[in-house]
Amino acid sequence: MRPPRVALIVVPSILVLALMSYFALRSIVAQKSVEVAGLQRYIDIKSESVTRMATARSVLGELAGAEAEIKGYFVPQTGVVSFIDDLQARGRALSTEVSISSVSADTHGGSTLLLTLAIKGSFDAVMRTVGSIEYAPYDLSTTGLSLALDSKGQWIANMTMVVGSAPAGGTTAPSS
Repeated sequence: MRPPRVALIVVPSILVLALMSYFALRSIVAQKSVEVAGLQRYIDIKSESVTRMATARSVLGELAGAEAEIKGYFVPQTGVVSFIDDLQARGRALSTEVSISSVSADTHGGSTLLLTLAIKGSFDAVMRTVGSIEYAPYDLSTTGLSLALDSKGQWIANMTMVVGSAPAGGTTAPSS
């Protein structure tokens, strides 16, 4: 009868030890699972960050071309003379004489030029020249325009404009 008594003590003891080992190991595995989940979140965050950086780099690359194109609409500080030459060439092409009365930088700290010019010629040619200048590929707006007929029968348009300017290093838009 001894073997059943020993078995009655040994089997439950083994069962208790097995259950204790199971729960201890389960606790360790659960703790490691929490650590792995934390590491996975960290990896996901870093992966998203790398993806955003790659996207930002590609967008910046695309923007560089657009920036260069937009800069072309502004007159660089070193390109004022070529801009004035372009205005005079537009006048010559339309049989008018364009003379620049004044050029000054914006006194309010902005990045614009204030231009005053006179256009002489026939009425039709003067108006075409005004239109050509207004629709030139530059950031400009006409702030004043007056027309007068001189004693020789020629029309004179006095025009004031505000032209967008950029720091040196920009490029001017091509003449059209």
